[in-house]
Amino acid sequence: QVHLVESGGGLVQAGGSLRLACAASGLTFRIYAMGWFRQAPGKEREFVAAINWRGDNTNYADSVKGRFTISRDNTKNTVYLQMNMLKPEDTAVYYCAAVPYVGSLPRSDARSYSDWGQGTQVSVSS
Repeated sequence: QVHLVESGGGLVQAGGSLRLACAASGLTFRIYAMGWFRQAPGKEREFVAAINWRGDNTNYADSVKGRFTISRDNTKNTVYLQMNMLKPEDTAVYYCAAVPYVGSLPRSDARSYSDWGQGTQVSVSS
C-alpha cells in the first residue's frame, strides 16, 4: 500500500522560505511521477509543481515559477518542494501526490495521480 507523508510546513513571514518533504513508502519510487498541489480555504485544489520519474523534467504553476523548486532523491524515496520568497497567497494545505508513470513529461493534472498524502499546512503572514 502506497503511503505518502508530508513534512516541513509551518508559519513563516512573507519573504521567507520553507522546504517541504514527502516521504514515500510501499511503492517502487523510482518509477513514479510526483507532484505537489495545494488547497486554500474555500478554494479548489490547485497544481503547484511536478517532476518526472527520472527527475530531469519539471513543471510549475505560473504563480510559483521562479520562487519554488521541486526535486527528488530516488535513493531516499523522497520528493521536495523548496519554497522561497513566500507570499501570503501561498497559504494553503500542501499535498504530495504520486502516480506510476515513466513518461518524460511531468503530470500537472490532479486527476492523473493515484495516491495522495494527508497534507501539511503552510501559513505565510504579511
